[in-house]
Amino acid sequence: MIGRWWRRERQARYVLPPGLRAYAVGDVHGRADLLAPMLDWIREDSAARGGYPEVHVVFLGDLIDRGPGSAAVISMLASGRGAFGERHFIRGNHEQTLLDILDGDWARADDWLAVGGAETLLSYGVDPALFLRDPEAFRRAMRDSIPGLHVAFLRRMERWLRLGDYLFVHAGIRPRVALEEQSDRDLRWIRGDFLDSRVDHGMMVVHGHTISARAEFRANRIGIDTGAYASNRLTVLGLEEDRRWLLTSRLD
Repeated sequence: MIGRWWRRERQARYVLPPGLRAYAVGDVHGRADLLAPMLDWIREDSAARGGYPEVHVVFLGDLIDRGPGSAAVISMLASGRGAFGERHFIRGNHEQTLLDILDGDWARADDWLAVGGAETLLSYGVDPALFLRDPEAFRRAMRDSIPGLHVAFLRRMERWLRLGDYLFVHAGIRPRVALEEQSDRDLRWIRGDFLDSRVDHGMMVVHGHTISARAEFRANRIGIDTGAYASNRLTVLGLEEDRRWLLTSRLD
């Protein structure tokens, strides 16, 4: 069964400008079966809330790996299927790793296969066992099987996005470092130093990357990675002026 639920909160301090509504989509990790209905629900939810002229849909990265449908996820999003509002795609550490490998850093392939890359390759029709049997054939298969349109889509993904008082990023930010000076590695990989920090960042950081059983609302951050690939729950955060709500695509 696929269901949805929501939670509303008010937070006067952090707001979006009037006339703007945003939806942030947590880590999809190859779950095309959860993403497809969610795209429809975002559109329906926005329509039910009335006529805001500017709607942004922000995907927080890690669209690929771990789950069985990475190729379908990228195909769905790169083709614009179910497109609604102005869409933004933040690059996660899993997309970055795949691009690094395709750009020649083949030494990372072994680790990538162990953390979900194998499932991505299977979704593109590539046997991950080629990596050990015939490394050169493995490299050719990767390059030949992942469509150029998909690779170009991954290369266009953004580092972060700021809307009003909200910053959307994959993993988080380094506390007390200016946004323009944040390293790509921190934006895509940081955990403890960011998650444990109580520093006022001057904005609310909305992120994925670190799994929690449910969306985490903290004084300086909101985490919405609910581990879709294993939990069967893909979470989306909705924002409008000082209001927040959640949508969840869930398989029970």
